[in-house]
Amino acid sequence: MSEKKLSANEYIKTDSNYLRGTIEQGLADVVTGSMCEDDQQLLKFHGTYQQDDRDLRANRRKYKLEKAYSFMIRVRVPGGVTSPAQWLQMDQISTQFANGTIKLTTRQAFQFHGIIKSNLKRTMGEINQAAMDTIAACGDVNRNVMCSPNPFLSEAHTQAMEDARAISAHLTPQTAAYHEIWLDGEKVETSEQEVEPIYGKTYLPRKFKITVVVPPSNDVDIYADCLGFIAIVEDEKIVGYNVTVGGGMGATHGNDLTFPRTADVIGFCPADKIVDVAEKVVLVQRDYGDREVRAHARFKYTVDDHGPDGILKILNKYLGYNLEPARPFEFEDNGDRYGWAEDSTGNSHFTLFVEGGRVLDTADYELRTGLREIAKIHDGDFRLTGNQNLIIANISAKNRPAVEKLLEDYGIAKSHLRSGLRLNNLACVALPTCALALAEAERFLPTLITELEESIEENGLRHDAITIRMTGCPNGCARPYIAELGFVGKGPGRYNVLLGGGFHGQRLSKLFRSDVPHEEIKDLLAPIFASYAKDREEGEHFGDFCIRAGLVEKTINGADFHANIKAEALA
Repeated sequence: MSEKKLSANEYIKTDSNYLRGTIEQGLADVVTGSMCEDDQQLLKFHGTYQQDDRDLRANRRKYKLEKAYSFMIRVRVPGGVTSPAQWLQMDQISTQFANGTIKLTTRQAFQFHGIIKSNLKRTMGEINQAAMDTIAACGDVNRNVMCSPNPFLSEAHTQAMEDARAISAHLTPQTAAYHEIWLDGEKVETSEQEVEPIYGKTYLPRKFKITVVVPPSNDVDIYADCLGFIAIVEDEKIVGYNVTVGGGMGATHGNDLTFPRTADVIGFCPADKIVDVAEKVVLVQRDYGDREVRAHARFKYTVDDHGPDGILKILNKYLGYNLEPARPFEFEDNGDRYGWAEDSTGNSHFTLFVEGGRVLDTADYELRTGLREIAKIHDGDFRLTGNQNLIIANISAKNRPAVEKLLEDYGIAKSHLRSGLRLNNLACVALPTCALALAEAERFLPTLITELEESIEENGLRHDAITIRMTGCPNGCARPYIAELGFVGKGPGRYNVLLGGGFHGQRLSKLFRSDVPHEEIKDLLAPIFASYAKDREEGEHFGDFCIRAGLVEKTINGADFHANIKAEALA
């Protein structure tokens, strides 16, 4: 019987000597700004991607120059909480090594773009000096663990944050390669073979994402992730968590093996078992995930192949005990709460809107400078949200006037005085740096929203929260498949338009129109906004209306994803 042929990445991991590869040699090669293909895959485990500026490709090709290579670095921020000192360090790195901006991601992490190879190691060292790291921010491992960021709602949020950090620490790869390569750690010569206790030599089949959430706000989109924990609160204490499995947003145009999927709730675990359950679910994916077809290797497909009940049976065996039946809970939304809030301790918290998660200075809005000045005097912390926004949290009563003045001086105090549509948008980076992008996203969505706001204003919908999300390709980094209004790049200036996602992030959207030129989107949606304003029921959300009005059918999961697209194309 012939041995099964694994995907190419499996052999790269096996031969990498626990993620070392030839990265050190590649960094020392000054002839090129790039790294070899195998090391590009291994670099992801260390938190960095090789990219190039696609806006410059044609011109550089004309002059027979290699692509304008640079690197994106992603900094893990478990639960999204960072100190003012760390914020200042991130700000300095953005100036010294990156392109002058700080990117807040859809998974509560920092990203830097435009770092050249010769600065890569020094940048990693500077991040470490801020008591932060990039290991496992990318790659076939558990990535940044998300958590509801609100610091003021209850003691439960503090407990959830601690649990998220515990999961993150426990599932961090143990290889010494990271410290050896980036931090000049000592290479210990030993005859004993290195061991990766949880992941093993080949790590996971694909990336793995974990989220902890405290109802009633689903502000971290738990149904979009591989593994989730929904806090069950009694007397302001978390007594345990409902466990969700099998969410994921990625797909590939035309590949029937791939589709987005929302997670299933499979049971409940006591609070003191959360790390154990997280580890065992990861082990299930390590052992049962598809290592032959990489496009089919995410945990959502493992869950889909075995069924939620089948995964629960396997998980219970790994645990040595059974998860309890899931307990009741309810979500109300998946957005952020903007502006000022106070807690019982007298501390204040200000949530500001950050367009596209991009912290930068422009001629008329010095957001990055303003946040730098606030960080210099802030006595609390900063919290990155899963919606690419920022909370200036735990501001003491004595310090609030100074923070308020800086917010006013730099125009940040009014950042959230926008339409409900704009305040509920997400976009991936896409062009010019993402190699997978087929269309614009972050650079185009603000313009599209401005166009759509004409219809929004005309129909009295300015203050209505409608979730709108755009990605430059079908991989779904900005989670468009659970938005009430989603756009997925199909080609230059063309998008698949999706409708009907759940306002709480609990339901997939469905295809409304395929391959729509960007200049036709406004006219396509204008009558739908008008109909929604006129015919909606009391309290009815836009996604629910789209289903009730027959614009799309209700769907729970993504197995019919490509069939839906094909049917629309034939209609």
